[in-house]
Amino acid sequence: MLNTFVTVTLYDTDDQEILDGCFDLCAEYENLLSRTKETSEIYRLNHRAEGERSLQVSEKTAQVIAKGLEYSRLSDGAFDITIEPLSSLWDFTAENPQVPPEEAIREARERVNYRNVSVEGNVVTFADDVTTIDLGAIAKGFIADEIKAYLIEEGVGSAIINLGGNVLCVGARPDETPFRIGIQRPFAERNEVAGALDIEDMSVVSSGVYERHFIQDGVNYHHLLNPRTGYPYENGLVQVTIISRDSVDGDGLSTTCFALGIEEGSELLESLEDTYGIFMTEDGETYYTEGAEQFLAPNE
Repeated sequence: MLNTFVTVTLYDTDDQEILDGCFDLCAEYENLLSRTKETSEIYRLNHRAEGERSLQVSEKTAQVIAKGLEYSRLSDGAFDITIEPLSSLWDFTAENPQVPPEEAIREARERVNYRNVSVEGNVVTFADDVTTIDLGAIAKGFIADEIKAYLIEEGVGSAIINLGGNVLCVGARPDETPFRIGIQRPFAERNEVAGALDIEDMSVVSSGVYERHFIQDGVNYHHLLNPRTGYPYENGLVQVTIISRDSVDGDGLSTTCFALGIEEGSELLESLEDTYGIFMTEDGETYYTEGAEQFLAPNE
């Protein structure tokens, strides 16, 4: 679901109905937030009639868009929910992905500007006819938080929610020790980790240049696109991992901090409460923001 593998593991109950409820929630949100599903609210916004500028959406969709705009403002557009013209142009899931023509990139880039979208209540308003939205960089985190809230409501006190690498822990393990969460080693096999974190009741989200990418003429083109240039970011980073209370923040901040780079990204994280970052560079170095190393699991 959500174009990825979704895993929910319950440790203190074997109630199948609760698990089914988690996947029902996933399906519900996919039907609201997918940019490719023709029945979704985001698809409807992106395919609005000419001249139709204000559209009503569900409360949840409005919340996700508002959160996306918050990170767009926080990063001064380095993270931008109106990236859809560019993200659609760079088709990383194609059988034979290619770098799009320069002219097409320029045209798509001109349509990207989060300032052209606003939300008031459940009404989304666009400043023009050509702005479109892609919530892919923040939706999984939002959905993970919603699943966690549902699990807590159902009395679950120990669980792991994993939406394609967005990991959110409910409490700790039944024996009250922390969950051990691996950090993916960039460009390695899925089960190869660069390190592990001891996590209780928090979220771990990584963004990296190895997730959706292709190599053309010796250059690695990845899905973390710079809204200003229309091309993937080139800043020496290969991965950013965020540890935070809420997964939606981890999702928004992993992309934002990747875009901002180590210095500005660290500064931003250190200004936020209960939020930590781990930056990995192309030359194999790892940098931690203040307090992040407390989560490192001891080598056994």
